[in-house]
Amino acid sequence: MKKALLSLLSLLLLLACERQPPLHLHRGTHVEVALPTVELDLTVYWTYEVGYDWEAEWTYGWDVTDLELFGDIGYHEPSLFDLRRYYLGDQAGGRHTTVEEYEINGKVFRAEYAVGYYDFLVWNKVLTSDGVQSLIIDEETTLDSVMAFTNMGMSRVRYQEPTYTRAFNQPEELFAGYGKNFYISNNLEDYDHYDPETNVYYKKIDMTLHPVTYIYLTQVRLHNNRGRINGIDGESNLSGMARSVTLNSGVAGKEAITVHYNTRFKRDCVIQGTGEKVDVAGGRCLTFGIPNQNSSRTTRAEDVNDRVRHYMDVNFIFSNGMDSTIVFDVTDQVRKRYKGGVITVDINVDTLRIPTRPGGSGFDAVVKDFDEEEYEFEM
Repeated sequence: MKKALLSLLSLLLLLACERQPPLHLHRGTHVEVALPTVELDLTVYWTYEVGYDWEAEWTYGWDVTDLELFGDIGYHEPSLFDLRRYYLGDQAGGRHTTVEEYEINGKVFRAEYAVGYYDFLVWNKVLTSDGVQSLIIDEETTLDSVMAFTNMGMSRVRYQEPTYTRAFNQPEELFAGYGKNFYISNNLEDYDHYDPETNVYYKKIDMTLHPVTYIYLTQVRLHNNRGRINGIDGESNLSGMARSVTLNSGVAGKEAITVHYNTRFKRDCVIQGTGEKVDVAGGRCLTFGIPNQNSSRTTRAEDVNDRVRHYMDVNFIFSNGMDSTIVFDVTDQVRKRYKGGVITVDINVDTLRIPTRPGGSGFDAVVKDFDEEEYEFEM
């Protein structure tokens, strides 16, 4: 399976000052910002406190058709960035009274800086093939932080009675980094790097960009299907996910929504380790993660403070031409995979009743507990 590029970026502030005259930094000092990228695949990123081999769990795979329809299974390396520079004056921790906006195309950014304290916020610019994006950047509410939202789509929520009757679109891939109280000094002793070729001293300050959108790979594995379910409608939803995120802190918003994403149906996929062939409905869902949580910086599942439940639905098409939306409670799995990963539900099709009318039944399944709980409700 193709490895994915993830966006772990190191932000290096290189403060350049002329060596002659010595010990002098005048207003208008040039600062160079370099953005080298680090190649990081999902296996590295999806590192949890317990052993986790996501590729061994992922039965659905990712073939050429998936690539054409949905894109790469993982993250993409960004090349265009937005930078916001906040000048704090001569006091660290000051409020943002002004902001300067810059767009960085490539790896190097240069600008003039006065001596004093600065906060820096950087995030990748969203590039889509059709120029249309779901992600909305809000910089107007306050100068102290920038928020990103996803907008409401056209797909209706197909189960329960949610706050929103329509599901929201997936946000695009987004990575952000925030550095506070960087001091631009007029004392050359603060600059421990010197480039003799350019006769310039450099000061390096490290800041990391973290992903603030999280990839969930969902799959419903059908055991003993034998042609009774022969397809899906290609649309699924994952509920209880955050609608927004604050880029400065990386903390997702409190508002929970249902996220709409696309799926495909595959036959005779082989479960690794057992060799069993199953039919699988699978897909890739990108979200802002669990509400009120900074999942990138969370290190243990027990530290996840999640107050909502998470449901995933798939609308199956049966051999008699009828369809049925089947709903799964995947709360425990989402909380366990708080920064993304594989969500798996196993169904023994022998336990399902073939519907006699479209959308006529619902089923709540717990992973590997095929017969645990079954009930009907109107869709």
